[in-house]
Amino acid sequence: MDCTQAIRARRSVRRYKKGAAVPPEHLHRLLEAAMMAPSAVNSRPWEFFVVENEQTKEALMQAHPACRMLETATLAIVVCGRPDLQPRHNFWQQDCAAAVENILLQATDLGYGSCWCGCYPAQPRTDDVARVLATQAVPVAIVAIGVPDEAPPAKGYYDPARVRYLR
Repeated sequence: MDCTQAIRARRSVRRYKKGAAVPPEHLHRLLEAAMMAPSAVNSRPWEFFVVENEQTKEALMQAHPACRMLETATLAIVVCGRPDLQPRHNFWQQDCAAAVENILLQATDLGYGSCWCGCYPAQPRTDDVARVLATQAVPVAIVAIGVPDEAPPAKGYYDPARVRYLR
């Protein structure tokens, strides 16, 4: 699959085949893709938590009720920001968002479904998720990953009314 295909094939999947495996080499590719994202002055202000444990996934669903798809997802990758790694800049949120998008596109390329559930800046959600992970890092997003058990239609589309050309 090329980049154009992955962008157009990506969907927010909320139902997965429970118990389906994600091999370690695929998990490595997902995390590598995340860390290939651009970041301000290459500060890489992120930290990733891979959650496969059912009890921790349940705790994440309690902390973030919109993440009910974790019931069937194989795993979650929680992307957390590390503002301390970017002391002269304040772009860590954008940098983490770029990492999330890379995870989504890599998951699509590998044949997995994924769903981006935002955390930051919504409170108390951000603090509740950080508590579950026992981290000082700032949870930016929870990304559900698994073998899709649904095929949602595309929702994105090109809208020329949203483009202004300054020539």
